[in-house]
Amino acid sequence: MAHDSLLQQAVLAELNWEPSVTAAHIGVTTHAGVVTLTGHVASFAQKHAAEAAVRRVRGVKAVAEEIEVHLPRETERADDEIAGAATGRFKWDVSIPADAITVTVEKGWVTLTGEVDWHYQRDAASIEVRALFGVRGVSNRVRIKPAVNPANISGEITHALRRSCLTDPRAIAVSAQGGTVRLTGTVHSWHDRQMAGAAAWAAPGAIAVENDIAVI
Repeated sequence: MAHDSLLQQAVLAELNWEPSVTAAHIGVTTHAGVVTLTGHVASFAQKHAAEAAVRRVRGVKAVAEEIEVHLPRETERADDEIAGAATGRFKWDVSIPADAITVTVEKGWVTLTGEVDWHYQRDAASIEVRALFGVRGVSNRVRIKPAVNPANISGEITHALRRSCLTDPRAIAVSAQGGTVRLTGTVHSWHDRQMAGAAAWAAPGAIAVENDIAVI
């Protein structure tokens, strides 16, 4: 289809435009707004940046990310070195509570566990780890501590969405059970979908966000 071809060209252009990504070994296919990325990159940071770049492109509804990380020999690190580097980075990041997160590394794959109060703290841990030498992948299993009283969480999130610069915040519905929030509805860009998810995660008492908003 012509639309798929145009979207493929736009995605390739964005990957080439992103300076943190070496796009030469990344393959792109598109079908009905779903972009599939294949090939390989030299670091997990590039893998993450490639996916983020694709989601910026207008018309992208979903991304199937199948890129592999092929580490150059000079960037390989032993698992204990990676774990030590990650723990050291956490100690210097004011967003991450002291001793809240445990790091386990197996063959370059980092698994994070523990408990924090806010999603931004959980996210900060992933950001610190994915740029380290030797990392091939990250599983963030850090949990958000349940709030004592998450009452009216859906109403607070709805107000936050209407304060935001979303194109049409009224097209998004918010429901919550305990601290689990579900977002439904439609938006016209992946950026708006991410903004809505970020607004939900910022609510006091949110321990999980199911972002089922469709990009049309």
